[in-house]
Amino acid sequence: MKLHNLRPTRTPAAMKAAAESDKTTASRERAERRRSVIRTVRETRERLTSGGDWRPAFDYELALTYARNRVATGFAIPLLVVVVAASSLLWLSPSVAITWAAVVLATHVAALSLCRQFITIPQPEAPVLKWRRRFVAAELLSGIAWASLLLALPRSGANPEGLAVFQFATTLIVVSFSSSLSSTMLPAAAAGTAPISATIAVLYLSRGNLLFAILAAMAVAAQFFFLVIASRLNSATLAMLEFRAQKDLLIAELNTAKSISDESRRRAEEANLAKSRFLATMSHELRTPLNAILGFSEIIMGEILGPVGNAQYKDYVGDIHTSGQHLLNLINEILDLSRIEAGRHELHEEPVNLVFMVEECVHLLQLRAKAKNIAISDEYSRNLPRLWADERAVRQITLNLLSNAIKFTPGGGEIHVRVGWAEGGGQFLSIRDNGPGIPEEEIPIVLSSFGQGSIAIKSAERGAGLGLPIVQALMQMHDGTFELRSKLREGTEAIATFPQSRVMEPLPPIDREPPHRRGWLRAG
Repeated sequence: MKLHNLRPTRTPAAMKAAAESDKTTASRERAERRRSVIRTVRETRERLTSGGDWRPAFDYELALTYARNRVATGFAIPLLVVVVAASSLLWLSPSVAITWAAVVLATHVAALSLCRQFITIPQPEAPVLKWRRRFVAAELLSGIAWASLLLALPRSGANPEGLAVFQFATTLIVVSFSSSLSSTMLPAAAAGTAPISATIAVLYLSRGNLLFAILAAMAVAAQFFFLVIASRLNSATLAMLEFRAQKDLLIAELNTAKSISDESRRRAEEANLAKSRFLATMSHELRTPLNAILGFSEIIMGEILGPVGNAQYKDYVGDIHTSGQHLLNLINEILDLSRIEAGRHELHEEPVNLVFMVEECVHLLQLRAKAKNIAISDEYSRNLPRLWADERAVRQITLNLLSNAIKFTPGGGEIHVRVGWAEGGGQFLSIRDNGPGIPEEEIPIVLSSFGQGSIAIKSAERGAGLGLPIVQALMQMHDGTFELRSKLREGTEAIATFPQSRVMEPLPPIDREPPHRRGWLRAG
């Protein structure tokens, strides 16, 4: 008997220790970075979800939005000033109109200067409360400048109706424009519109006329109306900022979760690969002494070198040989599965007759089935084309499925084996038994490595739980599918299906006779 001594390649201990140390250090640094990101995300979430309607976290964003709106519409106010000043010449002298326009433009330029200065300041260096006060003061000066026009206009003179219309229209335009422009800063909106609204109301009420009293009430109502609109715009802007912050928060959380997931997947893959390499190495190491145990126990059982002399010793040797054979089969299964998982199992593909292969495997296990009084029936579709597959893998798939069926079928049971065409043009192998079956919730456990169902645990013929996972892995390597159908107390059916791409189509016979030769013969 040949004894194979397979020695695996080993990495020096020092290199392995250094590599493990580097991996540990890198993992520690990544974990620290993740913890830092998580702390930052938690602080941001707590800051955003603080109670109350007032959110100081957005003070800077609101002030920055106000400044940018002011700068973006900086050209509109001078145009409005020119139009109003030109219209006021109907009641004012040119010098007064020009002086008023110069004052309003000066306040506008001062406000624009403050806004541009605030935009250039970084957020950590910007005292938001101080700048808010400056913006409110600038808006108040602008509102007073606009209100000075109403005070400069005469209370009586030519075309009094036109003067009243001009005053009211100017007030509405200035209030609507200022309130919408300063909507992100409500105190500034109120400061910029209150002076002109209060001035027009006082002027109208001082005339003692019912019509002007109504106009004064309308001016005050317009003031409150535009402030309400500004408040709604402020709420919308605040909601937009909050949604943007939540979006950034979600992106940060997703990035953190992705990095954690990638790291966990990398570690799992490394652990799985290390496990597979370890199993493959240990399997090779164990097969060498097992071969010796099997060989020497077989020599002693056969009494090749002489009689044993003690019948009990001979029984012990038989037990040793049987246990060693069982352990060798287990190691072979572990080696096969570890090679597949490590990506080191290669298929040696060739044309395979599936029906012939299944018949051969059934013949090999027929004696074992008869020992348990199990009948094996078959149903084969003859004249099936060959499969382009690994013959050893197909044989192992069939033997594993048949062995499982025989193992879990009680005495007097029946096993039905079928081979035929599958849907889509492929070929299938089906092995069905009438055993105790598998509970539906235990099927994923049975298909996992080293997984065993409750029936297998209670059975006297227990295995390692690697037969079906090996079948599933080999079928995946052949681009096929493996399905396990079972119901409790109704039996189990295992179906292995090879795809159409594995079926070899028969080629037409080669016509060795030239076409012109055939035509000449027919003519003759």
